[in-house]
Amino acid sequence: MVVFLNGQFLPREEARISPDDRGFLFGDGVYEVVRSFSGILFRAAAHWERLNKSLAAIGMESPPHRQVQDIAEALLEKNGLRGGEATVYVQVSRGVAPRRHSYPRPAVPPTVYAFAAPFAIPREEWKAGIRVIKVPDLRWGRCDIKATSLLPNVMASEQARGAGAHEAIFVRDGVVTEGSHSNFAGVRDGTLLTHPADEHILNGITRLVVLELSNRLSIPVRETAVSESDLPELDEAMLLGTTNDVMPVVRINDWTIGRGQPGPVTRRLQQAFRELVMQ
Repeated sequence: MVVFLNGQFLPREEARISPDDRGFLFGDGVYEVVRSFSGILFRAAAHWERLNKSLAAIGMESPPHRQVQDIAEALLEKNGLRGGEATVYVQVSRGVAPRRHSYPRPAVPPTVYAFAAPFAIPREEWKAGIRVIKVPDLRWGRCDIKATSLLPNVMASEQARGAGAHEAIFVRDGVVTEGSHSNFAGVRDGTLLTHPADEHILNGITRLVVLELSNRLSIPVRETAVSESDLPELDEAMLLGTTNDVMPVVRINDWTIGRGQPGPVTRRLQQAFRELVMQ
């Protein structure tokens, strides 16, 4: 695999970062993951814009969109991923500096790392739906920043894996916020319900696309949090994300959602999403 690190394309086994990199020491950095369909990066501009917002939120300058786009496209080319489906990961940390909690003054050059990998299409999960579990949302108060410091997410994901579930969904103050690496949406009486895009969730690009598709398909939408107590009353549920697309949820903990199979709203959104990305 060929990766990108600080201005160079090189074999992954030759890539090295300093032990004093603040991304390594503090998780002081941000990242993006973009899907590629037949060599086309899906909604790349929206991902780069979100990367810029995350960097601005932590007081870092943003690389130009065109530069990040060129890196991503070159990684697809160099790794033979122009056909089929792939993902591109881009990470920017604050760079190498003596270990102090405050930002280095003057600023040091950032560490920019990126790689591309084939995407394993979860066809069976899309078809049959998946199970998720609830976990307390113990994360910090700025989940809208796509930060690399993901230990609570990692722990929640591992808890889900240990329970034989596909994903964990976070519950904060009695309401569902999102998943450990996805957004969450429910359907009640034909209306799509999803947490508003505030500091408690990452405003996912797939989430935004699904809101657009819902408008196009005349599916009513309410950007309001689903309460934990209302979860068993949902007719349908789904995860939305770059590596999930529109993923049907048919079980939460030990109860069944709806009839235990992907519902009609989920299916319409799945189909519309796949048609969009394959254009």
